[in-house]
Amino acid sequence: MLPLHITNETSRLRAVVLGTAVSNGPTPTAEEAYDPKSLEHILAGTYPIEADMVREMEAFHDVFKKYDVQVFRPEIIENYNQIFSRDIGFVIEDTFIKANILPDRERELEAIQYIIDQINPAKVQRPPEEVHIEGGDVMPWNDYIFIGTYKGSDYKDYITARTNMEGVAYIQSLFPNKIVKEFDLVKSKLEARDNALHLDCCFQPVGKDKGIIYKSGFREEADYVFLLNLFGKENLFHITRDEMYHMNSNVFSIAEDVVVSERNFTRLNTWLRSKGFTVEEVPYAEIAKQEGLLRCSTLPLIRD
Repeated sequence: MLPLHITNETSRLRAVVLGTAVSNGPTPTAEEAYDPKSLEHILAGTYPIEADMVREMEAFHDVFKKYDVQVFRPEIIENYNQIFSRDIGFVIEDTFIKANILPDRERELEAIQYIIDQINPAKVQRPPEEVHIEGGDVMPWNDYIFIGTYKGSDYKDYITARTNMEGVAYIQSLFPNKIVKEFDLVKSKLEARDNALHLDCCFQPVGKDKGIIYKSGFREEADYVFLLNLFGKENLFHITRDEMYHMNSNVFSIAEDVVVSERNFTRLNTWLRSKGFTVEEVPYAEIAKQEGLLRCSTLPLIRD
């Protein structure tokens, strides 16, 4: 049995599911795009090719090997995008929660069934149908669970709105001892620079008490102020609209002092190093064209 244990985003990682770009399938049509950034690259003819994405994911995999992390990969589905394992499930404490994802991505869950089979069945939860929740929106942070959502009355019109208030209430019911704090995110179907697809597109904690944040990703200033007060302004690295577009907040922590980051994030990586972090730089700019980055392609199972 896998002894699941996740209480925050940064404790020493021991086991993780890393997605795969193998047999990724043809470039989607514009109609098939799930998000405005993919659409932009489909229309521009710059959508990433499989060989480049496989190479980027292997560089990430090499970092996990270096730190002796146990890495699971999904079973390969022919001609299918399986990069973003964060979307399909997540762990809080010792419980694996299957995400209610867009229906045509259900097969991605089947591809990690062999891992779910290694978990105590009593600790595997599937939310009811009306609950929408994806791992990119869910961040356990010790006493807190941060959840990105969209409170607009036009929720159903946005393919980029992935977690609803029913999802927030569901997590609260599963973990009554935690403080569940939701954040109302800015969504756009057309402009990737104004679309926080998930919470990790505009905020992520690093280390013990620091974080990366994009102020304009929050619809309510009060949500931003909440994080400002919780972490302290001097502990937050504020990213620009362009840095948000390039997914600077979507790094991944292997430990409280080790962060995996994209090699082009010069300003962020310099700041992290100035704060005492070891920064493991990897190439991930091609995968970023699908509005997802390092955190999106991981599903942590066990941290200290």
